[in-house]
Amino acid sequence: MPEAVAQPEASIKPLSQVQRVVDTLIAPSKTFRDIQRSANWLLPYIIAVLATLGLGFSIQQKIGWSQTVQNMVKASPKQTQQLEQLPPEQQAKQITIRTAVTKYTFWATPAIALIIALIAVGVLLGTINFGFGGRAKFGQMMAVWMFATLPWSIQGILGIITIYAGVDPESFNLQNFVGTNIGYYLSQDLPKWLIALATALDATTIWSLVLLTIGCAIVGKVKRGQAATAVFGWWVIIVALKVVGAMFS
Repeated sequence: MPEAVAQPEASIKPLSQVQRVVDTLIAPSKTFRDIQRSANWLLPYIIAVLATLGLGFSIQQKIGWSQTVQNMVKASPKQTQQLEQLPPEQQAKQITIRTAVTKYTFWATPAIALIIALIAVGVLLGTINFGFGGRAKFGQMMAVWMFATLPWSIQGILGIITIYAGVDPESFNLQNFVGTNIGYYLSQDLPKWLIALATALDATTIWSLVLLTIGCAIVGKVKRGQAATAVFGWWVIIVALKVVGAMFS
């Protein structure tokens, strides 16, 4: 009997990288179980890089970085007031500087995102292993992060489609460029903390959090409730910090 029970486990075929990506979106448990065999996360990272660079190219071609920065300034009464206090030539200089910083920071997003991923994975690993007695390895958790955040690449692709569909350049908001969250539809005249909170209620982010919960539970060998506490607990803290920050911006 023990041999008969073990046979199905042995017959499970390893997944290809493409199958892992597809299964992450439709049958995530399959992908995260396969990560226990191989922690390769190159393909989802490449997809994220391509989505980011594609969005940047779309902004550059259809919106313009200068217009993007001007929109960001208009969305912040405090920044608008500070800029209006400067002489015209200084205003133009400030816009030029901010445009360069925004553009090059955006192009560096793939590298910045990788650094953020390493930090986030370290925090989750510590929480799962030391907080809940999990047994996840860093490489496995890194793979879980890369596959679980694939919905953010979908958000980038939706942004590209929105831009090429003919979004008004003067209304484009780089900080919230597609309507996957409640904040996208709210009036900018509302309190900033409320907009920040509503923006955090994003469909692709919540999707990623659910995937992270499933992945952490599987590779960490902990209960899903424990994994959810770790994942959503840190998300709530981050959202709270953003809301507080928006109160003083």
